[in-house]
Amino acid sequence: MRVVSLVPSATETLLALGVTPIACTRFCEQPAIATVGGTKDPEIARISLLKPDLVVVNDEENRFDDVDRLRKLGLAIHEMSPRSVAEVGPAVAALAGVVGAGIPDPFGPAAWVSWLEERRRRRTGEPRRAFVPVWRRPWMTLAGDTYGSSLLQLLGCFNVFTGQGVRYPTVELAEAAGRKPDLVLLPTEPYPFKERHEAEVAEAMPGARVLIVDGQDLFWWGIRTPGAVERLTTALSGG
Repeated sequence: MRVVSLVPSATETLLALGVTPIACTRFCEQPAIATVGGTKDPEIARISLLKPDLVVVNDEENRFDDVDRLRKLGLAIHEMSPRSVAEVGPAVAALAGVVGAGIPDPFGPAAWVSWLEERRRRRTGEPRRAFVPVWRRPWMTLAGDTYGSSLLQLLGCFNVFTGQGVRYPTVELAEAAGRKPDLVLLPTEPYPFKERHEAEVAEAMPGARVLIVDGQDLFWWGIRTPGAVERLTTALSGG
């Protein structure tokens, strides 16, 4: 099956399913695969010339106008847009079904429910209050209706910006400090937070633990989700 993936998480998942896309975006980090622009600026004409059987998209990574243009060109579209960890299993299973691949463990319906229940049982103690900036200048964070926030919850953390009207609100560090987080996670993407940023955040929130974490593990859903949960659990525990 000739598949074009415009979503880094989906590209990674397709490869794990045994399906190598004929093209992907430059953000998918797959140098052996041809690229067709970025997630926000895909090369529509080039994608059409490739005559794919399927184009995989996401409502957060990709713009509606681009997806609409692909549809009007007669291309089949498959959308993967999980908003929570619970939705990841069904999303992977649906992708496997549409490309004719087997569903890997633990992404089958019953196995995914069991995996989630087991992960929830492992949570102990009171939830930690977490702040996760996703951008700097301006500072931005993630609200509750996001995969990243759902993953935090599974890890035993409460996102202090849950309940915002937009999914990725612009904030001030002083506002974040006022919500009294116990933990600040600085992801390595989409903004490349580094050690030099830790001091800036720690100064604004002296009572919080500040930790750099793998942004792909925090925000890329799909085949990596179970492993990401284990790696982030280790990182948060200090192990």
